[in-house]
Amino acid sequence: MALSLDPEIAQALAPMAGAMADATPPAVGDIAARRAMWEPIIGAAGTAQPIPDDVKTSEHHTTADDGARITLRWYTKDGAAPGPAVLFFHGGGYIFGHIDLFDGPVSRYVSASGVPMLSVEYRRAPEHPFPAPLEDAYSALRWLHAHAAELGVDRDRIGVMGDSAGGGMAAGLTILARERGGPKIARQILIMPMLDDRTTTPDSHIAPYLLWSYDDSLTAWPALLGEAAGGPGVPATAAPARLEDATGLPPAYIEVGQLDVFRDEDAAYATKLSRAGVPVEFHLHPGAPHEFDSIAFTSDVARRAITDRIRVLKSI
Repeated sequence: MALSLDPEIAQALAPMAGAMADATPPAVGDIAARRAMWEPIIGAAGTAQPIPDDVKTSEHHTTADDGARITLRWYTKDGAAPGPAVLFFHGGGYIFGHIDLFDGPVSRYVSASGVPMLSVEYRRAPEHPFPAPLEDAYSALRWLHAHAAELGVDRDRIGVMGDSAGGGMAAGLTILARERGGPKIARQILIMPMLDDRTTTPDSHIAPYLLWSYDDSLTAWPALLGEAAGGPGVPATAAPARLEDATGLPPAYIEVGQLDVFRDEDAAYATKLSRAGVPVEFHLHPGAPHEFDSIAFTSDVARRAITDRIRVLKSI
């Protein structure tokens, strides 16, 4: 039996699929075209669902080690009790996306869980290649720890979360924090994370259903890593699939669709963490492509995924 899209996801994708079928995909290396194509789609998906009115935001800033000013957006639910908090990193292959485009999803996570989140406007490749984005993330982690008391945050209950490239960022940050002896990260929540710069061989079983394509990866990883992409010298903080020793990393929640380019690397990462004694919850969603939850948010599989994420957020 061949792989196929979940029927509810297929129905939600139908209007987009028609438009995309008539368009020529951007060439490998064309970052401007990908930004122009995907950022409006991300923005529309983020506002397709209601924005909660019980979540307030405030703007903050921190400074990276190289002097760059990093914008941070703090989301809190009205009346939420002090406790855990989560550092959130948006997706976009490291080459597109802004925190503004993810106001909707982050607000909904905060409203449903009661857990406040700090969304990070990390710098993007290729203008700012590795390690700049990760150092921005680390600066944000340090900022949250430093301001925990005034924000009502328990420093021992700070998690990291991200989707796609943001999931890769969250995973890389846990490795970097371990290398540098802190600050402490209590949980990593990795949503269809982008982990391996070596994922370049197409899988014919999933090729017809891809939203993030192999060509997209062949564009994004070199933008982030330059000529090192795919070679032997890439550190695990840049591509967490390169990690050799996962000992001591925080408990992980990992999920990915079965029709996603990142499927195999995410499953392998879950296994790698498990073999190092790291508690892992892993979900492989059948019939689901990349970013299925934002495209087909009324589908049963998306509802189940969101319910699981909210449960994990509450458990930090």
